[in-house]
Amino acid sequence: MRFFEKILNKEKIGSYALALDIGTEVVKALIFEIDLEKGKGNVIGVGREKQKLGNMQSGGVTNIEGVVNTCEKAIMIAKEEAQILPDQVILGIAGELVKGTTTTVQYERAKPKSKIDLSELKNIVHKVQWKAFDKVRKQLSWETGHHEIDVKLINAAIVDVKIDGYKITNPLGFQGKDITVSIFNAFAPLVHLGALQTIATELGMDLLSIAAEPYAVARCIGTEDSVEYSAIFIDIGGGTTDIAVVRNGGLEGTKMFALGGRAFTKRISNEFGITFDEAEKLKINYSNNNLQSEKMYKIKNLLDSDCRVWLSGVELALSEFTNIDLLPTKIKLCGGGSALLGIKSLLESDKWIKNLPFSKAPRVEFIKPENVTNIIDHTNKLIDQQDIAPMALASLAIDLAGEEDVIHGVLRRVVKMMQT
Repeated sequence: MRFFEKILNKEKIGSYALALDIGTEVVKALIFEIDLEKGKGNVIGVGREKQKLGNMQSGGVTNIEGVVNTCEKAIMIAKEEAQILPDQVILGIAGELVKGTTTTVQYERAKPKSKIDLSELKNIVHKVQWKAFDKVRKQLSWETGHHEIDVKLINAAIVDVKIDGYKITNPLGFQGKDITVSIFNAFAPLVHLGALQTIATELGMDLLSIAAEPYAVARCIGTEDSVEYSAIFIDIGGGTTDIAVVRNGGLEGTKMFALGGRAFTKRISNEFGITFDEAEKLKINYSNNNLQSEKMYKIKNLLDSDCRVWLSGVELALSEFTNIDLLPTKIKLCGGGSALLGIKSLLESDKWIKNLPFSKAPRVEFIKPENVTNIIDHTNKLIDQQDIAPMALASLAIDLAGEEDVIHGVLRRVVKMMQT
């Protein structure tokens, strides 16, 4: 079954849209044409602009005006290439306080011989969603130390539906005693969502959707038609590392922690007494093996401890998936920070997995732009793993424009109600 849900507001979508990945390090803008007949997005404009240091922190916006200015520059670059500027935008959100989890509710029917109707289905979905909402609010309250924190639902996805143990795609018309529904939800504090909504307004754009980026990345490579697919997705950005676990075709949850490529750049800047921009160039040359052997060796030794700290963050994040008996042994890497020399080999080692439920050392692969199955790049500028997040957002927008079945329609209406 299709386990990823068309999200947020399902309204008429135009022929063109903008995907805006507001990263800690770089803003990436994609202008794409929506081909509903083929279910594809055709990228016709790409823009990138580097963030100023004070604009973002750990994936969250800290200077709205600064971010708006950076976004405007990236969008104008994309517009010059596309020769068109859409009025609709899909934005990505990341950060430590963005929480994604799958909640399962078992519902015992009072009249098992009666057929399930739309009203009963809506009631079941309501129960799952409010249970998930309460769970996330308590988690964020504990993490932040605030008893009351205003939390909003970002994404929702049907993961699994069973009646008396049998997996189904549409419960309507079925009889049975026990219904089990699993729904993935991503939540974020209002302060983060509000900043992105303000940015969209300042840019003069209609906000098509705000999406949790690990959610978008996990569903962008054509896995939704396979109930057997399992993988761990790791997106290493400038300020955060985002992790999503897909198991047996279902999205188990997402985790994020505030350590990304910018930390490695700062280490080089401090050690060599150079500016941040100079350190970034040095880091890129190191990752491309484009330095003299002596300097390569020195940077490797310098970053080894930081890389191990980062790996500990991955280990801790994965240890929180306590409901999983065995973690997937396939790891999919993306994000600009994943290009750092040594990250891939660290993940392929078996030393860090001894306390995690892996059956064997994981196999690690980079996600390539051609792996994003429904986005076609006509600019030839989307070339490596750092371009995956904006492509994933564009892919999600294509889903928004598509058809939806009954249960997904019910979930969408419940989501919309909870968001208002």
